[in-house]
Order: sequence, then structure tokens, then C-alpha cells
Amino acid sequence: MSEPTNQSAPPLYIVSGGAGAVGEQVARLTLSQFEGAEVPLIIVPNVRDPEQIAEVVAQAAQQNGTILHTLMEPTLRRELMRLAREMGVAEIDLVGSVLSRLATVLQKEPLGKPGLYQARRSTYFARLEAIEYTVAHDDGNKPYELHQADIVLVGISRVGKTPLSMYLAVLGWKVANVPLVREIPLPEALLQVDPRRVIGLIVEAEQIAARRRWRQRRMGVNLGSTYTNLEAAIDEVEWARRIFRQHGWTTLNVTDKSIEESADEIISLISRRFNPTG
Repeated sequence: MSEPTNQSAPPLYIVSGGAGAVGEQVARLTLSQFEGAEVPLIIVPNVRDPEQIAEVVAQAAQQNGTILHTLMEPTLRRELMRLAREMGVAEIDLVGSVLSRLATVLQKEPLGKPGLYQARRSTYFARLEAIEYTVAHDDGNKPYELHQADIVLVGISRVGKTPLSMYLAVLGWKVANVPLVREIPLPEALLQVDPRRVIGLIVEAEQIAARRRWRQRRMGVNLGSTYTNLEAAIDEVEWARRIFRQHGWTTLNVTDKSIEESADEIISLISRRFNPTG
């Protein structure tokens, strides 16, 4: 193991068309193998034109620095490499050889656009966040956080709130669902949610009764004749419709619709309301 030197080395410039996170991560990972070495990292993000390239190469030349770059735009990458050669600056291209090899293997040219990885990574984590939120706010849980939801689904038992919520979450929507139960008052937090975000789900009474009978058989528990009775289901569906009208919530009849079809309708509705030009 080498002895710590505590001596500062010439700087390492991280040049990127995006935020520079990938180059910085590679630099820090590599530097971790040199115990005690102090190498200043200078991040130069959002490089878009040759003037920026010329400036950073000149600075590196003055300080005997090294340039580590992740430039996706081929013209800028070539310009940096040319100037570095002319000014005697060491440069390390993290992406050029990989792009060249993949272009040969895939028989297509790379897009040359910076920030695509970061954008996809952000989308991935946004979806994870949506799924976590939706799981935590299933079946009326944590009503005090309903204001954080993109969509709130409301409905009586067996209208399919949970599977629809989870499907929407996988698509990146933060969804809460709240059961309607006659004996239980609506959560005050639900009444504070923007009514344009609340979707009242309806399934025709015959299917409600059939689903409830199937659930009772599967559970092996008698949930009572009222729960599976058709007349009671008819009355409960009409009661739910009145609740939706009373609070100005959109009613969506999902009888005989697939989850995908219902989700498409909800997404279209919410998108028109909150992003009409998107």
C-alpha cells in the first residue's frame, strides 16, 4: 500500500455536454485507488460550442491539467481532441471509442445528444417514486397525503381501484385510491383535493354482485347477504353516483373495460386538464 502523500496534483477537468455526473463518477472511482492523493476536480458542464472547448483546454494547459470528457456531440469531441494535441494537454475520451464500436455493431449512427442517459435515469426513478407512493396510499391509507397524488380513484368495493392504481403507477403516475363505505364518512383530506384529479369508478351492479360472490367463495368467509345481494349492489352503485355528482368528481364507468383501456381514458382526461398543450 502506498504512503499518503497529501500533495495536490494538477487538476482533472471533467468536460461534458450534460451535467458531468458520469465523468465525475468515473474520476472519483479511479481516484479512490490512490490513497492520500489530492486531485482537484473541475466540472465543466453543458459544453455546447467551440469557444467553451478552447477556454477549458487553455486553462488545462496553464495548470498542466488533464481533461476527461464525455462529449456526445462528435464535432465538439473532435475539436477538443485537436486543441488538446496542439497545446500538449492530456485528454481522456470516455465515450468516443464506445460510440464508434457500437455504431459499427449496430450499423447506425449515435444521436450525439447530451443528457439522454440522465433523462432516462430521472424517468426511471420518477416511476419508482410513483409506485412507492401508490402502494403506500392504497385502500385509503395515509389520507393526509392525498394532496400529493396526481390521480385519486374513488369507488365502492370491487370496482377495481387497486389494480388500476398499480397499472397507472407503473406508467409513472402517483395514484391514491379511497374506498367508499356508507358507514364511514369521506376523509376530510379527500374533500380538499382538486376535484379535477378525482375519478369516481363505477361498475354495473350485476358485475359488482358477481365479483363479491367470487371474493366470498375465494376467502371462504361469509361476508353477509347484503354484501353479495344484487338489489343492495344496485342501491350502492346509485349512491356512489350521487356522491360523485355532489362533489363534482368525474364518473368513469369501467364495466367490461380492460385495465389498459380504463388507464388510457384516465390519463387522457388528466392530461387535458393539467397539460392541455402537452
